[in-house]
Amino acid sequence: MAIDILVAGGGPAGMTSAIYASRAGWKTVLLDPLGGGGQASTTDMIYNYPGFPEGVPGPKLMELMTEQAQSFGTEIVFEEVKEVKRLSGRFYVKGEDKEYEAKAVIWAAGTRPRTLNVPGEQKFLGRGISFCATCDGALFKDKVVAVVGGGDSALTEAEFLTKFAREVILIHRRNEFRAGMASVRRVAENPRIKVMLNTTVEEVFGNEKLSGIRIRDKTSGETKELAVDGLFLYVGWIPNSDPVKDLVDLNAEGYIKTKEDMSTRTPGLYAAGDIREKPLRQVSTAVADGALAAWSAERYVLENVK
Repeated sequence: MAIDILVAGGGPAGMTSAIYASRAGWKTVLLDPLGGGGQASTTDMIYNYPGFPEGVPGPKLMELMTEQAQSFGTEIVFEEVKEVKRLSGRFYVKGEDKEYEAKAVIWAAGTRPRTLNVPGEQKFLGRGISFCATCDGALFKDKVVAVVGGGDSALTEAEFLTKFAREVILIHRRNEFRAGMASVRRVAENPRIKVMLNTTVEEVFGNEKLSGIRIRDKTSGETKELAVDGLFLYVGWIPNSDPVKDLVDLNAEGYIKTKEDMSTRTPGLYAAGDIREKPLRQVSTAVADGALAAWSAERYVLENVK
């Protein structure tokens, strides 16, 4: 399938790129294994996206972005990108089922959740361990769950889980949270959230399903077991940069280095959103990246591709 601009990733950056590119009249195809949404669609409420004083549900925001991209002609394909090559000034993008030819590519594939890498963890993934409170929170009605992490995602999702769980234990390995003060304040004011700082999870255990975790107090060295029915992990992210790693420069963590116009070292290949090396990863910064990447891709196609 020959197209003008191919967008890989359906989060805020990818959808914004698709909106700009398709609205400008370019044949635009967006590839995403879930059809779009990204991490934003797994967030119950987004409080800091401009235009929504009371916050906006993540799934609703991404639904609107998806509808907008499609209204301008973006074709959305449920497919994961496996490989990207550049030959004779064109990009050849291999998906699970098809191969696509594009004049320019915007890589907005984002990140995937990092795990704790502790004993028992792999056994209970999907059987008590989750990375998405919005997806799985309702399964833990009137139960006890633990949330691991200290950023805005961890605190926001811990607050969301109190809609269902009897108790939420928020565990963070440092002595203070990395989240913004608004998130910290809401957690402190919620009586159903128990905070455990300077604490790490050392092991996960259970039979058919998760039933508990072993934690360690980093100050005293003391370990103990906690009975929990669910464990939600928000301990960082791994960039999905492997399919383009030979075409871009990566930092030590695997994030893509770009110039201010979102360009990479390969002409015609742009990176946008959480996949990019930058100091702040938010929906608003992803949207800005996506708009600029689409504009840059358009200029590249106009000036360099016959």
